[in-house]
Amino acid sequence: MNARERVLKAINHEEPDKVPSFELSVDNLKICEHFGEKYVFQGLIESFDKTHEICQGDIEALTTTILKATETKSYIKNTLKQHLNLYHKIGIDMATVPFTGYILFPKICYQDYFIDEYGRIFDLKRNPADEMDIAYYKTGNFSNFEEYSDFELPDPRDPRREKYYKGMKKMEKEYNGDIFVIPSIWGIFESTWQSFGFTNFSKLLASERKFKKVFNDRGQFALDLVKAFIDWGEDGVILIYDDYGYKSGLLMSPKNYREHVLPWIEKICNIAHEHGVKIILHSCGDVYPLFKDVVDIGIDAIHPIEPTTANPKYDIFKLHEQYGDKVTFIGNVSPQDLSDKDPEYIKDYTKHLIKNLGPNGGYILSSGHSINPAVKLENFLAMYSTLKEYGTYPIEIE
Repeated sequence: MNARERVLKAINHEEPDKVPSFELSVDNLKICEHFGEKYVFQGLIESFDKTHEICQGDIEALTTTILKATETKSYIKNTLKQHLNLYHKIGIDMATVPFTGYILFPKICYQDYFIDEYGRIFDLKRNPADEMDIAYYKTGNFSNFEEYSDFELPDPRDPRREKYYKGMKKMEKEYNGDIFVIPSIWGIFESTWQSFGFTNFSKLLASERKFKKVFNDRGQFALDLVKAFIDWGEDGVILIYDDYGYKSGLLMSPKNYREHVLPWIEKICNIAHEHGVKIILHSCGDVYPLFKDVVDIGIDAIHPIEPTTANPKYDIFKLHEQYGDKVTFIGNVSPQDLSDKDPEYIKDYTKHLIKNLGPNGGYILSSGHSINPAVKLENFLAMYSTLKEYGTYPIEIE
């Protein structure tokens, strides 16, 4: 059974040959070095700095140069290969490539930061612990609705996006079924508040006309992009990043989510399902008040059911008892535990996940978010060695 078949069987609540695995990203130099791969974005800061010098500080020239350099066939191929080689060596079944905003889709580039196509500002910094290059979300570019209105909306069928998508699919074939690569996009809520920053976003909520307009723009873009993926040949899985909560609750009222965000996600699920495509929702924090809504609108799988929230009801095992036949669970070995605990603890918790969630399908192993720079190599290896040892069907763990 290949990786695609394994993942789709699990999402369809059938038992594959073994429990599939997934990571949102692996941003950890120790892990990269262990597997003999360079971190995919290492060198980003030096590249921006040197290009800024060549362009003599001309921001328009800098942006144009970076965009042209990062959409050549060779760059796309090398970047995707670096990313996927690591996953392939680790043995992770499913990887994702983001197709909106962030590093791959900047709008305006500066020497040490950039504004992405949503209007979010990311600082380019080195992690002080290991000197890894990372783009950190800093704040929003918009102080008010008028500044948002003057900013060009992202184009779902941007030729750059199509180049990356087709490059991704071509690269996937080179792994002969060992890895399943899916596109991912930012959703409606997270991309909205981050483009304003939370303070200005909160002010925006005072005008229903204005925030409805922004949410509708974001929702239509996401829907149109899913349609574009389908037109380009997507027939597997699409992941949506859209954090709705923090550790102690929702970031916005349930009413606003139900009126302005979830209807767009439902439209996305409907068009995807019409074409045989599954939808994964990634949402951090405690989203318990919306969990039934998310299941009811047609989300096929949910990642990661963050294990460190303050709500005892928002527990992957309890939710699985109630919704395990309706939605696939992806998660949830805590990155905090992967950083602080010992390998035996990680092995025990991983076994607990496989034993309780694995039978009958409907489960994919993953960390409780992504693999950040603080994760211990030995704990990461313990998680994946445990999956290899105990994740074969039928699940037989005492």
